Amino acid sequence: MEIERKYTIKKMPEDLESYENHKIIQAYLCKEPVVRIRRSDDEYYMTYKGKGLVAREEYNLNLTKEAFDHLLPKADGNVISKTRYVIPIENPRFMDNYKLSEDIKLCIELDIFGPPVAPLIMAEVEFPDIECANAYIPEDWFDEDVSGDKRYHNVNMAYGL
Repeated sequence: MEIERKYTIKKMPEDLESYENHKIIQAYLCKEPVVRIRRSDDEYYMTYKGKGLVAREEYNLNLTKEAFDHLLPKADGNVISKTRYVIPIENPRFMDNYKLSEDIKLCIELDIFGPPVAPLIMAEVEFPDIECANAYIPEDWFDEDVSGDKRYHNVNMAYGL
């Protein structure tokens, strides 16, 4: 199960280049259900995503480079490229006295999109459960919560919806 919230941002975080980052290329073989192929640096996989906006089923299968290269020309719509920065959240804030288990660490995945989606920059935060997602107070540098806006789902960007 994937539980995430998505945000546009007001300003870029400082020292962005100091964080782990990944070069991602992804494309879609089907939009309903969502079937995506992705290259993240030197890792390749296919993902199935169920319906939903904040919470939905997600399954990943490893692919070889050869399988990815074979499937990429078969994809529909635009190929999405982005650089993803992984930014740990040192002291996440929550409403309603929610307490995050000490063994769970939250991270921001800051995506800087390339053409044709550029200049979009978006932040995603994945959560262990829906209660955590609902209680989370966004970082000060986040702008609008677009979790419920289908236009910000990568699959819809790929298909130009």
